[in-house]
Amino acid sequence: MSIKTVQPEGWIQPRGYANGVEARGRQVYVGGQIGWNTQGCFETDDLVEQTRQALRNCVDVVRAAGGDAHHIVRMTWYLRDKREYQARLKEIGAAYRDIVGRHYPAMSAIQVSDLIEDRAKVEIEVTAVLPD
Repeated sequence: MSIKTVQPEGWIQPRGYANGVEARGRQVYVGGQIGWNTQGCFETDDLVEQTRQALRNCVDVVRAAGGDAHHIVRMTWYLRDKREYQARLKEIGAAYRDIVGRHYPAMSAIQVSDLIEDRAKVEIEVTAVLPD
């Protein structure tokens, strides 16, 4: 498996994500994970804690496939409230580092009008590339 960050020459270095990632190996696609526990129950309505749990859920699925957080090459975040996300970015960053570490894949964050689960504040999907 090979993972390499792609950064165009002359571009400013992004903070907390990569502009691009090149990877070879076995691909694992993780469906959207929300901030509920392993039994499908929400323990909190707090955005940061839901984010922490959603990230934990993503990494758990990657681990079940034989990988780890550093194998994640892409993340897409779907958020119900852009302003709350921006206001709590420092706390969200700390939760991210607790679960994923200082590994920053290519990422997108999108505000959506709603999520399927009424209590969900964030949904995260990832793609990981594991060694063949």
